[in-house]
Amino acid sequence: MAQGGSTMGEEPTWAELLLTFFLVAAVPTVLGGAAVVSLVGLTMWVTAPLRRRRRERKDRAARVR
Repeated sequence: MAQGGSTMGEEPTWAELLLTFFLVAAVPTVLGGAAVVSLVGLTMWVTAPLRRRRRERKDRAARVR
């Protein structure tokens, strides 16, 4: 039985490998960055009333002195 051809395609060039690497690395970076920014934003939003109360108490204490 004669082999008609290779079942594998051509090997990728260095440029193609680098492009693939950067694209594969970019996806988790973008998703992870979005998750971190979302968590920080949600934390700031949830704790805003607490920070506001602390600031009011601190301002009142400074005025009494």
